[in-house]
Amino acid sequence: MPNDTVTRFLNALSRESRERVAQLPADRQEQLAAAWEAEMSEDTDLDTLDELSPEAGAHEAAERVVQNF
Repeated sequence: MPNDTVTRFLNALSRESRERVAQLPADRQEQLAAAWEAEMSEDTDLDTLDELSPEAGAHEAAERVVQNF
C-alpha cells in the first residue's frame, strides 16, 4: 500500500507518467517520491512557481523526477 508521499507524488504526475510509475515496484515508487520531495525543497525556481500555484509546482517537480528516471 502506498504511503502518503507516494500518493501525493502520483497525484502530481500527468496521467501518462502516473500510469508508468504505478507499474513500478513499491520500493521504486517510494524512491521516486523521496526524490520528488527533495526536488521541491531544493529548487528555488519551484518555490516561486509553488507560491503562484502549488499544484503546478508539485507537477513540475514530479515530471522532472520521472524524466530523470
